[in-house]
Amino acid sequence: MSASKTEKRIQILLDGTGIKLNGNNKWDPKIINERFYRRVLTRGSLGLGESYMDGWWDCDQIDGLIDRILKDDVRQKMRANWPVIALTLASILLNRQSGKRAYSIGKSHYDAGNDLYQAMLDKNMVYTCGYWKNAHNLDEAQKAKLDLVCKKIGLKKGDRVLDIGCGWGSFAKFAANKYGASVVGITVSKEQQKLAQDRCQGLPVEIRLQDYRDVNEKFDHIVSLGMIEHVGYKNYKTYFKVANRCLKDNGLFLLHTIGGQKSVKSTDAWIEKYIFTNSMLPSLAQLTKSMEGSFVVEDIENFGADYDKTLMAWFKNFDDAWPRLKDQYDERFYRMWKYYLLSCAGSFRCRKNQLWQIVLSKNGVIGGYHSIR
Repeated sequence: MSASKTEKRIQILLDGTGIKLNGNNKWDPKIINERFYRRVLTRGSLGLGESYMDGWWDCDQIDGLIDRILKDDVRQKMRANWPVIALTLASILLNRQSGKRAYSIGKSHYDAGNDLYQAMLDKNMVYTCGYWKNAHNLDEAQKAKLDLVCKKIGLKKGDRVLDIGCGWGSFAKFAANKYGASVVGITVSKEQQKLAQDRCQGLPVEIRLQDYRDVNEKFDHIVSLGMIEHVGYKNYKTYFKVANRCLKDNGLFLLHTIGGQKSVKSTDAWIEKYIFTNSMLPSLAQLTKSMEGSFVVEDIENFGADYDKTLMAWFKNFDDAWPRLKDQYDERFYRMWKYYLLSCAGSFRCRKNQLWQIVLSKNGVIGGYHSIR
């Protein structure tokens, strides 16, 4: 099929979105290599992301482009392509998040370089959505989020907390410093463990390189901030059983997660290949079904719109730091990371993706849980 015909087919798919190929709006893609058209038609979102990484198209506002593509659900108008079919089949036939594979995401994403994350994130190195209700900048938003988590679980001095997916120790350090808690943080990233241990030195904090399935001890409370996206639908029930096993009877478990509006079994093909290996976003239906028999849902808060602001702040930090990072990462990495951050911002802007904080108890809070906002 000629480039002109494939271009017309793509423009037809974009009708109604306000996007025009080679148009004048900031969100209009400027096509540099005509092979772009066939690549997108045959490989869908994987082809769109890869062709951007390869410099086949450019755009002044990738976040605005993705916002409009997802809002109109352009992907549903396209035929299923091989990368999507293969990923879906693998997710059904295999347990891609099994214990043997647990550390692969640590190596592929979180070990990418502490210098990268230190440049991109806030001063507390929080790699989850900030809480922007009364915040004016990223540091304030992340501090507010950490404080909100502590308040929602009723954290007090002397409490022992399990942090499942502790990152670079941001929650552990905050909870120990401000609330006098002791924290056990677990991660599957060696680089995260090293830096988290350094950052939490002298505090009642233990950072372990450990899979969640291997924890078997009691805690006053449990938090898990942005980790269940790596668990996989085949393991949700196990995840909640482990949390139930490790939580004291009167404790609270706060789950902070990105979520999707539909129940799926895999993630976007480009995100899977280049950013978050073996990941997927849970739906509320999948989560609540999997926690049956383990937990009572006490509270749910959705502040997904705040992730748009968080991602845009991360991109600004990354972009500003690029001159000092570029000797360690090539231009293709820059385009990959830019596409990742800005396309995700667009997905939250159009409200296709959500951010939930769910407070859980084992037996129900006596007298009822009082929601904290």
